[in-house]
Amino acid sequence: MEASRESASGRSRAIIVAVGIFISRIFGLLRWSLIARYFAVGPHADVLKAAFSVPNLLQNLLGEGTLSAAFVPVYSRMLEEGRTRDAGRFAGSIFGLLLVVVSASVLLGMVLAHPICWILMRGFAQDAAGVSTAVDRLALATDMVRLAFPMAGLLVLSAWALGVLNSHRRFLVPYLAPVAWNVAIISALLIAGTMAGLDPSHTAAVSGEKISLDALTRVLKAAFLGGLLGGALQLLVQLPFVARVIRGFRLSWSMQLDGVRTALRAAGPAIAGRGVAQLSAWMDLWLASFLVVGAVAALAYAQVLYLLPISLFGMSVAAAELPELSRFGRSNLQQLTGRLEQGLGQGLLLVVPTALGYLTLGYAIVGGIYGGGLFGADDTLLTYSVLATYSLGLVATVSSRLMHNGFWALGDTRTPARMAGVRLAVSVAVAVPAMLLLDTLPLAGLSAFGASPLFFGAAGLALGSSVAAWVEFGFLLRALARKLDGPVMPWRRVGVMVLMAIATTLPALGLWHLVGTWPPVAQVVGVVAVFGALYLLLASRYCPAELRAWSGRLARRVGPKKR
Repeated sequence: MEASRESASGRSRAIIVAVGIFISRIFGLLRWSLIARYFAVGPHADVLKAAFSVPNLLQNLLGEGTLSAAFVPVYSRMLEEGRTRDAGRFAGSIFGLLLVVVSASVLLGMVLAHPICWILMRGFAQDAAGVSTAVDRLALATDMVRLAFPMAGLLVLSAWALGVLNSHRRFLVPYLAPVAWNVAIISALLIAGTMAGLDPSHTAAVSGEKISLDALTRVLKAAFLGGLLGGALQLLVQLPFVARVIRGFRLSWSMQLDGVRTALRAAGPAIAGRGVAQLSAWMDLWLASFLVVGAVAALAYAQVLYLLPISLFGMSVAAAELPELSRFGRSNLQQLTGRLEQGLGQGLLLVVPTALGYLTLGYAIVGGIYGGGLFGADDTLLTYSVLATYSLGLVATVSSRLMHNGFWALGDTRTPARMAGVRLAVSVAVAVPAMLLLDTLPLAGLSAFGASPLFFGAAGLALGSSVAAWVEFGFLLRALARKLDGPVMPWRRVGVMVLMAIATTLPALGLWHLVGTWPPVAQVVGVVAVFGALYLLLASRYCPAELRAWSGRLARRVGPKKR
């Protein structure tokens, strides 16, 4: 009975996290839809993606991933042992140390913005000679990075608040907090666009009107200023809730408090692993900067959609399960294995159809979300090609992220870090030749920002990412099976999910052709609604346990059944 109640509570927590992430991601899609309409696959969108990527170092090294591996397990165990005031003092010391490191990093990043951009965006340097675009993307990116670093610092501190609230099983607020960040950027874009006389719904590229690059630059700067304000709001909205649950909090920089050294030791390998992931992102940026104008932007638009199921279906389960898995630790490997398998089944239930949906219906989805303004048919085709290629590795990426929980709960942060290094090496080895080959293949039309056409080179980078995701997945699966002395991947259930997704895709494709004359947004809503409804109908018959884990509606009436 106790296990049944704990399982049900775990399901409800995952649902709460998913709801919070879903709402925040909807606003994120609105933000990116507006960005696409203003900037399309052009130089300003390249700069926006590149400048946001540079300070991501702070978020990747010190943000949610590292705190989940180092801070949350120690803090959760203290709470489980009833040491609430010790936990509060531990949290205060971690926050103080985090504040010092973040402040120093932000100042250093702002001072060294130009050399950092020159190294990471080396391909943009040719813009100063007017070789590839009328916009000097390197100079513009340098200015934007100086605004992005303090924003990233605030988001890292916000991740500390998320870790505290998650450990107290408060999930909704921290995952809704990014809505404030998105709303701030959306508002800044609309205000600046209106002041500049730009209409995101007007297809200037199609009508032949001259695009005002200066006006687009002003809108771009407004987006980064909005991001800085939004970062502050994202932190501030969580602090009152943190104050309600934390006990004994005292800001300090002491490394002598109980648990601090343990967390720092666990953080080292986690930071190394996240550092490899950041290096991979920077490598993609560096390589893409040498491609034609718009390649960086195409990667950005595709990644927004690619990361959506990772956050919504993978991270929601991972965030909800980590505190519970941490409470098991090494003391009960059987229960740990069971929860990991349940978490993988729950996450993949919705990731599998999303991956297949992106492959088959992705063109309609991209057109419906981004289409309009300056974002035309070629922009849609290029973004879809990158999204479809990324989707080949979606299942592997989500599975790997869920398996990280198992390693972290066992106190092993080194194995995920090593596997991240393998993933980077494989990604580069595959991406470079694929990128160079595909960058010789042009799209039919012309870019809205110049006389040269767009090319498919960005899809080569996505291919490297997908291949590397499966290699990392294989290594992690084998290593975790050895630690737990048994398999954790529910392969039979995944096979059922794949068959359900294929059966659902066929009528959805037929509907897409029938509604071809509808507005793009209506096409997406109609096709995705039918696709989702049919899949859930099949899931209610063939994967009822995983579906109940998401819905929770039948949890009290129908207990868990053995499969």
